[in-house]
Amino acid sequence: MNATLPNILLVAWLSGLGAFLGALIAGLERFRENQLKREIIHGVIAFGGGILLASVAFALTPEGIKDLSALHLALVFIAGGCVFCWMDIWLSKRQGSMAQLMAMLMDYIPEAISLGAVFGYNPRLGLLLALMIGIQNVPEGFNAYRELRQNQRRLRIKAILVIFFALSFLGPLVASLGYFLLQERSSVTASIMMFAAGGILYLVFQDIAPQARMNRHWTPPLGAVLGFMVGMLCHQVLM
Repeated sequence: MNATLPNILLVAWLSGLGAFLGALIAGLERFRENQLKREIIHGVIAFGGGILLASVAFALTPEGIKDLSALHLALVFIAGGCVFCWMDIWLSKRQGSMAQLMAMLMDYIPEAISLGAVFGYNPRLGLLLALMIGIQNVPEGFNAYRELRQNQRRLRIKAILVIFFALSFLGPLVASLGYFLLQERSSVTASIMMFAAGGILYLVFQDIAPQARMNRHWTPPLGAVLGFMVGMLCHQVLM
């Protein structure tokens, strides 16, 4: 794909639309609560964790390792984990009514900024980032929708879906910032990517991995294996 601004904005919007798709699936499903449904939902959570790990391994950290010094790399990576940790603590004090939604935005925004910045000089990496963001947003949108429905009873289904659809336009907005402000600043872009990687790694082990596990059920974590495999294959095809 040509690295023109309209194409970059379209790709960024489509990647953000993954969250709306996940919310739409959650809104349309009407299966009664049972053991199989819970097992599938835990598997979906694990799949999202696997995709996030793949994005850290194949899309975010390689650029940082290539462009940053060891000290800079370590400091930015740790800073990402610490900031996401602080945000997690803050969200928990708010009883987690929007924790899943905020967690999705916390990794989506820096990734979308990076997408806009790298697409101009490395369209393959930009496309890989967009694909990773879009895929990981589907299970994150699914889980965030379920959380909002559980904790915000006053919100109607259509209102929640409108919120998720509106959030998809956040992708082009922040991607355009990356495109105009960071294209010639590879070290800044790499720092943002490493910051996001540190934060995502924190979220995976603090929030996602514990939710994926079910007592006396061993198959849901296979979703993480599947998610990582999808990310690995995307990297192999695009890079």
